[in-house]
Amino acid sequence: MTAVPARHPSRPLSVPAGITAFAKLLGLPKPNAVQWQRLGEELAVGDEPMDQLVEWMSSAGMKEMRALFNRALDEGIDSVPDAPEPLRRFFTKVERVPHWVDWDKIARGSAVMRSSGADGMYIARDVSLQGGYMFSGFNKTLLRTGALEKGSNQRFAETMQWAMDVIAPGGLVPLGVGYQSTVRVRLIHAFVRRHVAAMPDWREDEWGLPINQTDMAATLVGALIAPAVGALGMGLLHKPADLDAVAHLTRYVGWLMGVDDYWLPRSFRDAVRVLYHTSCALSVPDDSTKLLAMPMADDPMYWNYERLPSLRRRLARAQHLSLTAAFLGPHAMRTMGLPRFVLPWYPLVRIPLNVARTAAMHLPGGLERVASRGQREHAAFMKTIIAGDAKIGASAAHIGRAA
Repeated sequence: MTAVPARHPSRPLSVPAGITAFAKLLGLPKPNAVQWQRLGEELAVGDEPMDQLVEWMSSAGMKEMRALFNRALDEGIDSVPDAPEPLRRFFTKVERVPHWVDWDKIARGSAVMRSSGADGMYIARDVSLQGGYMFSGFNKTLLRTGALEKGSNQRFAETMQWAMDVIAPGGLVPLGVGYQSTVRVRLIHAFVRRHVAAMPDWREDEWGLPINQTDMAATLVGALIAPAVGALGMGLLHKPADLDAVAHLTRYVGWLMGVDDYWLPRSFRDAVRVLYHTSCALSVPDDSTKLLAMPMADDPMYWNYERLPSLRRRLARAQHLSLTAAFLGPHAMRTMGLPRFVLPWYPLVRIPLNVARTAAMHLPGGLERVASRGQREHAAFMKTIIAGDAKIGASAAHIGRAA
């Protein structure tokens, strides 16, 4: 039995209001004793295949091996002449698509996620990422990678670029843009895990491993399932089969990311269960919560608007605070150092518009049209939040160079 780090609570915690409400709606119970033990044990478990590969790359010459890794990632392992055995072994496994993958479901799931448009990305930012700062275990790693210096805007832009790659048409086929971005993130996770765990102030017996399995499972469903849950609350009413397709996409992304099969959802209900259970174990705020959450609330004040920038920045700040307040509730707002009572005006305005969007999706060819529109909205939002491209891993590049 793996030792349970001290950060694991003795019993399930209260979680943000939106997650609790949806879990109750689906009749999901809190973790039982066996599930609770697993949540704690896997705080000490990393991603063994990638961690071993990074150790080998370091001993064999990181600069040269990183170049071979990038070639294998971009062109396939067969493009690397006389590929070293550790590299070949890793990529042979990753390039072999699991037998359970249903490409039609993945295509459907990616279209469903694109169809949520800007609102889906707003939920990812204002609920998943912002609310994630209440998980102080994450913050301990983030702060040691220079999160304050790089800023939450850069971090979200990189996360958004990864999500756009993952849900792009054909993005997850081997060598597709989403496949490449996900395996690249997996490599960065291993670099960070190795770098932070070696720091003299890292307390493994208390905190577990940086970017461990429990944290990765929470991040996976927080990034891909929480926006789908939030979209339902904003009037985007998808069919159960469409939500199961989103869960199937999430399962494959998690497999590529190095998340253990135990955490990979088999259905949308199962995905919400993982979200709920990991939240019950990880929602432990501390002083770092406000340190990271408060600056993020002000990021819209620096976004790029060509017309009436001052007015539109203030409006954007109010809009995104209203989304956070609507889904996380007043207690979470206070915990993050944000205004406790914020009128949820933006979700209320969007619900009738999104109900109309839902109706359009159910017409012949409607999902494809709405998904294309949503993809354009994603690109426009990216241009608003950051000038230029968001290169995945840029905020942790210094760690990769030092590995």
